[in-house]
Amino acid sequence: MCYSDGARPPLPPVSGAAADHGDHTLRSADGTEFAAYFARAERPSGAGMLVLPDVRGLHHFYKELAQRFAEAGVDALAIDYFARTAPDSRRDEDFEWRSHVDRSAPETVDADARAGIDWLRSAPGGVRSVFTVGFCWGGSNSWRQSATQQGVAGCIGFYGVPARAREYIPRMRAPLLLLVAGDDHTPQEEFHRFDRELSEAGVEHEMHAYEGAPHSFFDRTFDQHRAACDDAWRRMLGFIERHTA
Repeated sequence: MCYSDGARPPLPPVSGAAADHGDHTLRSADGTEFAAYFARAERPSGAGMLVLPDVRGLHHFYKELAQRFAEAGVDALAIDYFARTAPDSRRDEDFEWRSHVDRSAPETVDADARAGIDWLRSAPGGVRSVFTVGFCWGGSNSWRQSATQQGVAGCIGFYGVPARAREYIPRMRAPLLLLVAGDDHTPQEEFHRFDRELSEAGVEHEMHAYEGAPHSFFDRTFDQHRAACDDAWRRMLGFIERHTA
């Protein structure tokens, strides 16, 4: 897992407010109802963000992150992955995530992501451009949405595993943002290889590695990595601004 129960998302560099936020339930294409958490921007920019968590699912960290995006003017929705195998929606440190990840499939994750994207687009006032962001397993899931979702504006991944997204490169259409921990479990050469493969396939993308930053560095309780967190926020918000229609 990426984040402990004590982890907290870093604050964005812009100050605003969430007009509304709270728990929500969505329905996937196969009829599965699953948990989500939404946050509406008080001053919406026209951008929406689908938050794809790590292997823990809809942990408190991602609910709070949705609020942080809303404070930055981006409507946000964080979703859970595991309603088909774990109907109890608690996702704290006691959640035994591994068996649920093992029983998940890219197709069901993508179907749930599609339900979240559709919900963002149906928001009152309208979200013009929908992005995805993910962390660890969710980072790879986010990059894959570039290939499996129609019309997403961009896909952001923190410390994803390139091997989980590599086969989708020929189908990728939305631009990617890769935010890499310099001291991640995944060897740096894997990220550089992924970077080259994306370039060779003509996939628009940016990659930024944070030297010495560990897996899960995007956490405001890691004060020693504050500069990396601040830079990651600036890069995300810049990426969103450039690709919002």
